Amino acid sequence: MTKGEKTEACYQHACLLNEDGLTMNNQSVRERFNLNKTQPAVASRIIADTLEAGLIKISNADITSQKYATYVPYYLEGLMRFDRTNIY
Repeated sequence: MTKGEKTEACYQHACLLNEDGLTMNNQSVRERFNLNKTQPAVASRIIADTLEAGLIKISNADITSQKYATYVPYYLEGLMRFDRTNIY
């Protein structure tokens, strides 16, 4: 996959997880791209590229560690992600 395809797949992954009421994290990206547990840097790079493209946002700005960071699609920024009445 090209960098652009990985970025788009990561964004779509975040959207699908959001539909299930979940947030994306490094582990879910590793699973989505079938990466080994020993390849968190690859998943982090994909997430960073998707963040840079503006397609995802950090879901909780209070978490400063990337290890525990979770992400949501860009269109949920500022909305309470688990209170679906605020989304529609």
